Amino acid sequence: MTFGFAPPSTTSLTTATGGASRHGRLLEPAAWTAAGIPLLRNPREVVSGLHSRHSPVPSTAVIAVLGPEEQLVASASFVQRSVSADGWEYRNALLSRLRRVLPHDLRRRTPVRTAVLLYCREGDERWTEEDGAWMWGLRDACTLHGLRCGAYITLTRGGWQVLGEGRGGRRPSSESRPQRLGDTVAEFAPLALHTGGGAAEALRRTAAR
Repeated sequence: MTFGFAPPSTTSLTTATGGASRHGRLLEPAAWTAAGIPLLRNPREVVSGLHSRHSPVPSTAVIAVLGPEEQLVASASFVQRSVSADGWEYRNALLSRLRRVLPHDLRRRTPVRTAVLLYCREGDERWTEEDGAWMWGLRDACTLHGLRCGAYITLTRGGWQVLGEGRGGRRPSSESRPQRLGDTVAEFAPLALHTGGGAAEALRRTAAR
């Protein structure tokens, strides 16, 4: 599997364990793939469901928790505008929303629920340092809340894509109007990607802004 990369910034990339990048702590694509993130059965349903519930615009993060059968348990959205943010800050923002919408599962020996992150941003589908910082933040927030770390999905003008899976579609996009929940979603035109794909079904919106 191959990944596309956005033009390099003036600062160097970090390693998977963190370092001195503009976004500080981040995960590079190879480390994310090696982490064995579970695949989602129906990413189109998850993306369209979250898009309908939260109407994300650029800089909006949507954190969603899926149950064992990939039903949506809870979700929250918020706008994150911090040029100097790194994975640590993103982790704290995600953890704060998770704590508001559902109790932690830290008493369980193994996680039974999975958190996925949909991030709406400018640019194209290629991986960026900002994506790497969100991935680091998602993984760490899941560990601290007793959840499995699930897919990281980006939503741009070109459509949606799940990093590391090679799946994506042109609708919804960051410019799409949200569809009403329950409406039949038209077939998605395939999108040629250099990144990934992923995830499941949706149910109820619990928004935290």
